[in-house]
Amino acid sequence: MANLNIPETINNFNVYKNGTQLIGLSGEITLPDFEPVSDTVSGAGILGEFETSIIGMFSSMKMDIPFRILNNDIFTLMNPTEVLDLTFRASAQYVSNGTGALSYKGMRVVVRGKQKTFKQGSLKQGAQMNASVSIEVLYILIEIDGTTKIELDKLNSVYKVNGVDLLAQIKKQC
Repeated sequence: MANLNIPETINNFNVYKNGTQLIGLSGEITLPDFEPVSDTVSGAGILGEFETSIIGMFSSMKMDIPFRILNNDIFTLMNPTEVLDLTFRASAQYVSNGTGALSYKGMRVVVRGKQKTFKQGSLKQGAQMNASVSIEVLYILIEIDGTTKIELDKLNSVYKVNGVDLLAQIKKQC
């Protein structure tokens, strides 16, 4: 059996806005879901109906950036007329099934979008505020170990998975 690197955990991560590291973030950020826009197909020759995905089109993608408390960095995300350019860098930890040795792969997620909501959180003595800024994601790029895995740019008709432009044929025809 060949040695496999089994993914274990995110060892560490940081968040950057336009290249500047943000501080005061909480310990967990949930990346947005990819939920395709779909349509129901029915009619002659089809027994009933089924849902089909419209390739390259996705529902609204919202993402929360949580902060432990209100600090200067959270307010740098507050201008709704500005496109937010955030980069998430992580070190993913792997274990070799053959030797048990650990190795690491870099992960980079780039997100661009607009500020949508601002949750101020709550005040409680000896506790975090759990404030957050929500953004509407217009662009997302996910790289693992330097290789682009997915790129979606809603405003420029880009949708690539594993380096394959899934909209290439559609763009040629339109």
